Amino acid sequence: MRRAAKLMDLNVEIEMILQNPERLIEVSVPVRMDNGCLRVFRGFRVQHNSARGPYKGGIRFHPDVDLEEIKALSAWMTMKCAVVNLPLGGAKGGVIVDPKELSIEELERLTRRYAVALAPFIGPKLDIPAPDVYTNAQIMAWITDEYSKIKGKNVFGVVTGKSLALGGSEGRIDATSQGGVYVLCKYLEDLNEDIKGQTVVIQGFGNAGSHFAKFMHGLGFKVIAVSDSKGALYCEEGLLPEKALSCKVESGLVGECELAGQSCKMISNEELLELECDILVLSALENQVTKENAANVKAKLILELANGPVSPEADVILAEKGIKVIPDILANAGGVTVSYFELVQNEANYYWDSDEVQEKLKKTMTEAWTEVFENSKKYNATYREAAFITAMKRLEEAIKLRS
Repeated sequence: MRRAAKLMDLNVEIEMILQNPERLIEVSVPVRMDNGCLRVFRGFRVQHNSARGPYKGGIRFHPDVDLEEIKALSAWMTMKCAVVNLPLGGAKGGVIVDPKELSIEELERLTRRYAVALAPFIGPKLDIPAPDVYTNAQIMAWITDEYSKIKGKNVFGVVTGKSLALGGSEGRIDATSQGGVYVLCKYLEDLNEDIKGQTVVIQGFGNAGSHFAKFMHGLGFKVIAVSDSKGALYCEEGLLPEKALSCKVESGLVGECELAGQSCKMISNEELLELECDILVLSALENQVTKENAANVKAKLILELANGPVSPEADVILAEKGIKVIPDILANAGGVTVSYFELVQNEANYYWDSDEVQEKLKKTMTEAWTEVFENSKKYNATYREAAFITAMKRLEEAIKLRS
């Protein structure tokens, strides 16, 4: 943010506003456990900025949740919504808990009590949570039900990321991957590069990574390696993502898959990051490319499908090497974009088919890329700096108009 602010000569007062969240909420969440004992969990919600619209951001259930992390992630959401020009601000929430240690009944009671504690601060026109780490459509359903009870009517738009049966949107499951595909294809089009034969390495073969691999293969890219947390599968001549995913589901480890008729080998995640390729897609965890390994990266382009997979120090090294990075706040914004579509459909009580969702998602993502690309040239900035410039220009205008 500071680098981008300096490049664009952002108003100092606006920068000060964006450095501080508007509201910090901490709640106690008492839950009666299955054994009859009472436990009190700590929960948070940070509402960063609402200059452009209601707050928007996920809720995570994780033992390592802390307020500083939630504050940082809420600011990230403000930037992400602004860069793709959604009329939303940024927020984030979480509860300090390991959900794997809870029964399904305990998890439901925890979720409902957390929803009650947050009820005065959330709603379709105020703050719209969504799934994040260790939360899912079922948890969103419990929040929706509890909030609707409090309001005395159905309020499906209080959260997004719901199942279709409860007001969810078509296209939400693979929205993050599909949005990244639209940005990548527009990037290659603008640089007059052919899709066919471009080699792709994908770190992280979960929901986002596996969908991305499938989309890439279908378009004619050559996916040569994929990985999960235990290891990676490298196929120099290319692999079939759907076969690799089926094997991973059956065996639990993608790196040990043997794909019929294909010459593949198991490599480490460290080796995967250093493979020669055209495009390295990071869809696992944060801080995967750091100052320790950035010099060894041989990809021509990195696309950040995960949040924060390249450290700030590594960012500088990659730029010096001439490796382009399409940053997370743009590359993975397809998820929040379709979440916004879900909110709009909930509020209108009118739902779109998959084709309409994809048409709107493609338009949103490609227009965002075009503006970021233009700002990168205008300010002689990296794509990351240009994405923050794009976001902060919109935020600056909204804040000034409201002052």
